[in-house]
Amino acid sequence: MTFQDALAKPRAVVAASDGRVRAWALLTAALVFAMVMVGGATRLTESGLSITQWKPVTGVVPPLNIADWQAEFARYKEIPQFAKMNADMTLEGFKTIYWWEWSHRLLARVLGVVFVLPALAFWVTGRLRGALGARIALATALLALEPIVGWWMVASGLSERTEVAQDRLALHLLIAAAVFATLIYAAVGMTERMTRPGARRFVTAAHVFAGLVFVQLGLGALVAGLRAGLIYNTWPLMDGRWIPTGLFALQPAIRSASDDVTTVQFDHRAIAYVVVAFALAQAFAARRLGGLSGRAKILAGAALLQAALGILTLVWVAPLPVALLHQAFALILFGLAAAHASATRQEAT
Repeated sequence: MTFQDALAKPRAVVAASDGRVRAWALLTAALVFAMVMVGGATRLTESGLSITQWKPVTGVVPPLNIADWQAEFARYKEIPQFAKMNADMTLEGFKTIYWWEWSHRLLARVLGVVFVLPALAFWVTGRLRGALGARIALATALLALEPIVGWWMVASGLSERTEVAQDRLALHLLIAAAVFATLIYAAVGMTERMTRPGARRFVTAAHVFAGLVFVQLGLGALVAGLRAGLIYNTWPLMDGRWIPTGLFALQPAIRSASDDVTTVQFDHRAIAYVVVAFALAQAFAARRLGGLSGRAKILAGAALLQAALGILTLVWVAPLPVALLHQAFALILFGLAAAHASATRQEAT
């Protein structure tokens, strides 16, 4: 049974107009996914500070001649990252990191156009009403906030730091993930479903699971921002212990949750175990509930695969392809969890 089959059972009735809205929501979600993947590559290649100005409109045009490139490179040379990390960088090397950041920003602009224009048309024609309208409004607000937080994140690395602040990086990722999940939740919720006996018992669990994955995404961003995956590269022990020394060592202790590499990596590991255990328990409890059971089993398998990718990323010291795959599957797992939550809610009403 595929995840789509599990979502569609026992029946699906979608009006033609709703079908267009659903296709648009899923297309936009796919663009958000692509933007997050390019953003992840931008972070892992240390490219995020290569463009030191925020030009929402004119910034779509890249350097077109050697003078333009030299001007961009000169601006990059003024920030600490160049002086402390890339003092020997050539213009050709700068172009490599520039294109990563430029591509990320270009995708954000494309996403804005693809989302806003159809949204206005659907709203004017009355297709975004009730719960669907509320969900699209939420996605709209989050998308409007995302570039502002993105520039706030970049600005944190332009004066004193050699990288962006990890808490701002996490917030930037979480907003994108929230848009992604909201659109999937809305698209799945547009399918009419017959009430499934027993589904009501799983509505809360399905939403809690999605929340756990969301928290884990944020913790993963903190790990990436602090480069915490480059230490304690053993599993299941950290520094030869189940619970490493030095947890919550900063003062005040709450700072350790976002600023201490040991605590951040330990938290990410711990919540990973919770996510896997929750997914397995949900699959076991739902084993006799038809399509709901199928979705729960797929989520359990996806959680196990994501945990395995996390372990490989850690023990292999975060090679770029594996780290990107780990990030990609984290978002896939979150999308599946959002779809499961939406479908379960439909089946319980």
